[in-house]
Amino acid sequence: MIRVGVVIYPGFQLLTLAVISVFEYANMSLDKPLYEHTLLSEHGGPVASSCGVEVGSVPFGNARYDTVLVVGDTVVTVGTPGLLGFLRKSARRSRRLGAACTGAFNLAQAGLLDGKRATTHWAHALKMRRDHPEVRLEEDSIFVQDGSVWTSAGATACIDLGLALVEEDCGADIAKFVAKRMVVYHRRTGGQSQHSALLELLPRTDRIQKALTYAKSHLTNELSVEELAEAVHLSPRQFGRVFREETGQTPAKAIERLRTEAARLMIESQLLPIETVARDTGFGDPDRMRRAFLRAYGQPPQVIRRANRSEARHD
Repeated sequence: MIRVGVVIYPGFQLLTLAVISVFEYANMSLDKPLYEHTLLSEHGGPVASSCGVEVGSVPFGNARYDTVLVVGDTVVTVGTPGLLGFLRKSARRSRRLGAACTGAFNLAQAGLLDGKRATTHWAHALKMRRDHPEVRLEEDSIFVQDGSVWTSAGATACIDLGLALVEEDCGADIAKFVAKRMVVYHRRTGGQSQHSALLELLPRTDRIQKALTYAKSHLTNELSVEELAEAVHLSPRQFGRVFREETGQTPAKAIERLRTEAARLMIESQLLPIETVARDTGFGDPDRMRRAFLRAYGQPPQVIRRANRSEARHD
């Protein structure tokens, strides 16, 4: 039996408890249950979440757990001495330690992420870098494993984290079954981006949204201002002005982001030559794509591909 201790605290984000459902469905798929979870808090008893729903818990105590996971919050909080002490003790006694969303800050506050690769919710990445420069933050990852320590991004990424833990324990087939039952992806690779360019560029009007959708569907076109303006029935001058007002970026910069995102997905999920990816995403020239990757991700396409292959070999 794999005993999982899930650490909660006042104001925790209820959605991050979805990781428990991953273990529940894993048990359903096995001949006999493998996972047993316990909700833990410093003092035990009912603990109110950020939305006001209370959840029962037992105090930390001296029980041993194979895996200890600390949930996240809607804001960054400072862990109490009792919470941080329990996490430090768990790091010594447990096989695995993990955190969802801003729970990574509690691990960092306990000194458990020093020198380790980790991630957290993208909106709090800058604070993590400022407060804990010793952490090797990968702010655009869905989840990150560094040895026995696992961290995941925003609230729903706890499901990706749970699936990865189940896959490590039970194999890919069981993890795929769980993902299918939960109607989620099996599984978003750890290095996959937390958010899409279209979501970040979300404009105020349908007209500019239509232009972005057109661009994403026609990446191999030149996608000049004239072409985009014609697609939404505006003059080039009017289109350029409205586009920048609504997205905060020039059309050229936005198109580069769409192309870079599409190219990265192709590099992570397919074995196409770099030249083919550059052509099919509208960069044309691999060197042009490389420069765009350096601006967007700080790494060239080849490095991202090697990292993705390395991760796949360890799955």
